Amino acid sequence: RMEVLQLLRLLLTTAMLGLSQTVNPFVAQQTPPDPCYDESGAPRRCIPEFVNAAFGKEVQASSTCGKPPTRHCNASDPRRAHPPAYLTDLNTASNMTCWRSETLHHSPQNVTLTLSLGKKFEVVYVSLQFCSPRPESTAILKSMDYGKTWVPYQYYSSQCRKIYGKPSKATVTKQNEQEALCTDGLTDLYPLTGGLIAFSTLDGRPSAQDFDSSPVLQDWVTATDIRVVFSRPHLFRDLGSSRDAGEEEGATGSTPYYYAVGELQVGGRCKCNGHAARCVKDKEQKLVCDCKHNTEGPECDRCKPFHYDRPWQRASAREANECLACNCNLHARRCRFNMELFKLSGRKSGGVCLNCRHNTAGRHCHYCKEGFYRDLSKAITDRKACKACDCHPVGAAGKTCNQTTGQCPCKDGVTGLTCNRCAKGYQQSRSPVAPCIKIPAINPTSLVTSTEAPADCDSYCKPAKGNYKINMKKYCKKDYVVQVNILEMETVANWAKFTINILSVYKCRDERVKRGDNFLWIHLKDLSCKCPKIQISKKYLVMGISENSTDRPGLMADKNSLVIQWRDAWTRRLRKLQRREKKGKCVKP
Repeated sequence: RMEVLQLLRLLLTTAMLGLSQTVNPFVAQQTPPDPCYDESGAPRRCIPEFVNAAFGKEVQASSTCGKPPTRHCNASDPRRAHPPAYLTDLNTASNMTCWRSETLHHSPQNVTLTLSLGKKFEVVYVSLQFCSPRPESTAILKSMDYGKTWVPYQYYSSQCRKIYGKPSKATVTKQNEQEALCTDGLTDLYPLTGGLIAFSTLDGRPSAQDFDSSPVLQDWVTATDIRVVFSRPHLFRDLGSSRDAGEEEGATGSTPYYYAVGELQVGGRCKCNGHAARCVKDKEQKLVCDCKHNTEGPECDRCKPFHYDRPWQRASAREANECLACNCNLHARRCRFNMELFKLSGRKSGGVCLNCRHNTAGRHCHYCKEGFYRDLSKAITDRKACKACDCHPVGAAGKTCNQTTGQCPCKDGVTGLTCNRCAKGYQQSRSPVAPCIKIPAINPTSLVTSTEAPADCDSYCKPAKGNYKINMKKYCKKDYVVQVNILEMETVANWAKFTINILSVYKCRDERVKRGDNFLWIHLKDLSCKCPKIQISKKYLVMGISENSTDRPGLMADKNSLVIQWRDAWTRRLRKLQRREKKGKCVKP
């Protein structure tokens, strides 16, 4: 009988091993330093060794003999005690220790054995070897949440429908692979001792041959706890003799009975989803997987932080499905997974970097953020791969430069990588709007023909020529007093039209005279006699009379206007005159 039991266990173990990986009797001699990687360092599926997960574990029994002591059982006497610890200790054919329940007198009375495995295991079989006759009805249940909830695994009864509400002969299909069955096998009274109940979790399940591809079966074999419920005994009166049961103290009325089990085995593997070759105890002495392939968790059931470039998957014989690190070019420490991007990439990459550092941006921190550009002399992984644009605050039209070349957007007439100098043919002005203006190619007086010039310029310009003094009288006579920068000139009929930039306004009786770009009109006759005398790109003090003209907007100047090259020393004097005017010192002309 013991030989048959050992053969059955070997067949069950081998069947599961065949589903997981090829059995190699010399595997211990050929195992590389880390079974989760091949000789070249490439990841591959790895699984913990096949073990009896119940060995040495504590079993909770709802009934144990010896309290109070009887002739056959005394919990206080180690030689006559039958504690639950005997269910999972080391048993041999010559030394079979047995757990034994209390002697029961009323049928049916449920007696339960509850075994906690300590973590999730993938269970291949559950077996019980009896020291008493096998029960007439037995239920095996499992929990996946450490005993909070229970689901049936298997029923054994000669009266399946009556006891468990199940047919005794049912077929498992792919649609109900997680359904617990009831069988009338392994329920016979004989043998009276040494009888076996052995349940294979995968036997008869259609997807067992393709276990790697069946999440349903992977879930079916997963358990954290196993519970066995003895529901109904074979009564001794069925033997035609009460044997020695009547000798038990307290045996009155119905035939007394008890359950006795010599060994409870749960064959399986520590559940690590193909990402660990062993289970170890953590700091809290809890059993956990020694995870590889950049996975973590008690069952290696999630990817380690920063390894979210593709979704977590269980390893298979064909593919290790290791978790891949996000590609952030060493500029980020966190990332997240995006399924849409993963699908768009052909299911290759779905990682999105978070909080890119070192002035980088993008899904992979692979380009420079706004206001910075790539330093092509450094690798993109370098901390200084991105340089600040440093666009000139006046010469540039914006703060953002070309992220490849670093070229800032320059205003008209401005050049340089950061727009910090005037282009060829342009000269610097004091205007923040147009910091560089064209250098005129023509002298204004050369545009005046000899017929337009008066014969005697001295007498023509005499009233104002050479009179450069600035006093209160002249200040009060003029409608406007401004400092201007001459930008360019063009001729319109008999007039010279100067584009100017008004830098300061010291007096104005016209609301149109404001700081900024404007026009100054001078008749060509006056210009030809150099009254006033004007050069492009120079700054002047202009004091003149306002004339309202619809076809010549802006300021007017003539031979009677004061147009003299600017001196910085005049600023204080003009401000003083301006203050005196506000106090009413000006006499109306």
